[in-house]
Amino acid sequence: MMATIASAQTESLPSICLVGLMNLPVLAREYAHFGIGGMQVQQTLLGRQLVKRGFDVSMVVHDLGQPDGASWDGITTWRTFKPTEGIPVLRYIHPRWTSIWAALKRADADIYYVSGVGMMLGLVAMFARRYDRKFVYRLASTSDCHPDTIHVRLWRDKQLYAYGLKRADLVLSQTSEQQRLMLRNYARTSLVIPSLFDPPGRSPAYDEREIDVLWVGALRRVKRPQLLLDLARRLPHLKFAIAGGPYPEEGALFEQVKREAQALPNVRFLGQVPYHDIGEWFERARVLAGTSEVEGVPNTYLQAWGHGAPVVAYLDPEQLIANGGLGRAVHSQDQMAAAIVELLSDPAEWTKISARCREFAVSRADEDTRVQLYIDALRRLHNDSGLPLRHAEEAVERS
Repeated sequence: MMATIASAQTESLPSICLVGLMNLPVLAREYAHFGIGGMQVQQTLLGRQLVKRGFDVSMVVHDLGQPDGASWDGITTWRTFKPTEGIPVLRYIHPRWTSIWAALKRADADIYYVSGVGMMLGLVAMFARRYDRKFVYRLASTSDCHPDTIHVRLWRDKQLYAYGLKRADLVLSQTSEQQRLMLRNYARTSLVIPSLFDPPGRSPAYDEREIDVLWVGALRRVKRPQLLLDLARRLPHLKFAIAGGPYPEEGALFEQVKREAQALPNVRFLGQVPYHDIGEWFERARVLAGTSEVEGVPNTYLQAWGHGAPVVAYLDPEQLIANGGLGRAVHSQDQMAAAIVELLSDPAEWTKISARCREFAVSRADEDTRVQLYIDALRRLHNDSGLPLRHAEEAVERS
């Protein structure tokens, strides 16, 4: 199962298992209707790039009807449980815990790679300890960096997250802010590696786009989609579109947003749009609106910039929007409405900003440079080179 790379010295590459139950809708178009999130996009982009470079890559995913061991793009998928399978309460152990454990075992990887908060990190930590494997945890959101802000409902799952975080062989942050917060709140050092980009797509001119404002994301309270509806009411002369599916345990919010959006004449409610088709909507939009106050670096920003669409948003990670001139960073609904009107009322200025967004995306989409950061980290971890991060933390605590 090992591959080799051509270098001055032939060195074995570790096998990698990406643990993401909802990765399959990103990896395989035929399952795209099940919906996705940002961390699934990042894991799949990474998996494809690792395969290109000779790594043996697998994924642990939901049972969405696919055969166990099926492969796409050179990535082998190991099946766990159906999303709705099992008896409430009891299903936590079986089929959920038991099927995930069994899939991890079938993957038989050198390194397991996990994103997101909750029980999964603790489960993988226990598995890695039992079978003497290594595992990496990558932060999906800045809210994951503090025990009071993690989006985990049950005390049990919060404890499993803390257990896994403490024992991870390597923690990856998306930004320096996440790195600082993780060290301060959990006494965990982490390595900052920026998110991967989809290849930039087509970037039509201002007059070729018919959607003034686009909103994309899972319909969750933390993403505050109601603020987009408020904007549509404030700006009835502009055309809005909402692309997003329901989030587990927040189905009522999805129905509420859908109902209110369909009652507004200037809003088009698209519902859940498959990952493989969302690029078309970024091409058709003049502005992407971001209403979340806490995330990592949203994939939607990266996709918008790749299609030349400026971003107007509350969240500005690493001050990319403000410092890079990639749209407008705002702090209130009044500011957001004013910023959108300003951008759309001056097509010449919009064109300059659009070109800047596209240039930024092209410069950041150098896959060789970014992927190499992941490869270097994985190889160092596999070969035990350098001071392990958990040991570095102990040194910090003693100083």
